[in-house]
Amino acid sequence: MLDKEIISYEKAVLVGIITQNQSEDKLNEYLDELQFLTFTAGGEVVKRFKQKMDKPNPKTFVGTGKLEEIELFVTENKIDTVIFDDELTPAQQKNLSKILEAKVLDRTNLILDIFAQRAETSYARTQVELAQFQYLLPRLTGMWTHLERQRGGIGMRGPGETEIETDRRIVRDRIALLKEKLRTIDKQMAIQRGNRGALVRVALVGYTNVGKSTLMNAVGKSEVFVEDKLFATLDTTVRKVVIKNLPFLLTDTVGFIRKLPTQLVESFKSTLDEVREADLLLHVVDISHPEFEDHIESVNQILKEIKSDDKPTIMIFNKIDKYKAEHFDEEDLMIERSTKHYSIEEWKNTWMNKVGENNAIFISATEKENFEEFRHKVYDAVREIHLTRFPYNNFLYPEYQDAFDKEDEVE
Repeated sequence: MLDKEIISYEKAVLVGIITQNQSEDKLNEYLDELQFLTFTAGGEVVKRFKQKMDKPNPKTFVGTGKLEEIELFVTENKIDTVIFDDELTPAQQKNLSKILEAKVLDRTNLILDIFAQRAETSYARTQVELAQFQYLLPRLTGMWTHLERQRGGIGMRGPGETEIETDRRIVRDRIALLKEKLRTIDKQMAIQRGNRGALVRVALVGYTNVGKSTLMNAVGKSEVFVEDKLFATLDTTVRKVVIKNLPFLLTDTVGFIRKLPTQLVESFKSTLDEVREADLLLHVVDISHPEFEDHIESVNQILKEIKSDDKPTIMIFNKIDKYKAEHFDEEDLMIERSTKHYSIEEWKNTWMNKVGENNAIFISATEKENFEEFRHKVYDAVREIHLTRFPYNNFLYPEYQDAFDKEDEVE
């Protein structure tokens, strides 16, 4: 008889601050996301700590009183990990680790850990390793606290500094080696992209966990890994897809997230090249998520950073089967009706109507709801780009209704 597998989660607490730029509602949203990130990484959130401050304490991020409260809770409940919602400075991380006597992580460190778990290919592992070393380099001093017990004296002058400098050199050499390795892979990938010929390139972009890989599987009949966790897909997947008789390349890219660490944007530049070189973007949005408008803004911001915000884009509002509007009681005069009470039909008449003519579509990738309409829109958009390049191919790819049916294929 097989033994039942017992999955043990690390006990963790979350810490965030309310500032002039970050309201309590906004902090709660970020902490919800941080809790999902913690679960994805293999942790169980036991408690959340919040504090109202003008700005973070430069030494310990939170105030002295709040830190004592966290320390007491961590000790009494045998908490393994304390996770902060914002990126900690090396000094803050060192001080907090010393006081709390627990593992201290910030959002960046947590995301890097998830990326390290999810990286499958050599290319993704190299990118993650580079990001981890770049994050680690300024924090090496804090990792040598055990040497503080070795005070001066004969034969004890400067061993800590010597070891730190040795480690710094090793890390810098490793970063240089990884960058060189990535440059080599980048050249290979650029050649691969060049060898794909004149096919129109379509890239799926969007926030993490919005259903891009599910959509990729549904459209391309491919087997891309799908899971209801953040960053389930890390490796870029490219498939040749045929809708009716029109072939094009469809790319599934890594999901974006708010407060995305700069090290990751830097390391994953080549993955994002697939987005840069795409002719058409399918911006997938999880409409069932209460903060989907913020997600759209975050994705648009990253697209702007990589100079891809001016590409033709179709907005794909996914997971309509999971969307539920909050109940609105018209007799309750204390509550004002807002967007959270909107039905999908009402949403369609908001700014979504202005993203361009026929540029928004509402689907369910798992239930294949409105899938024919989705295929129609993608076909029309790809056909338009193709005919701009090759006008003489007009007779090969007629209007969607007139095109003959051909089973979607994957190569």
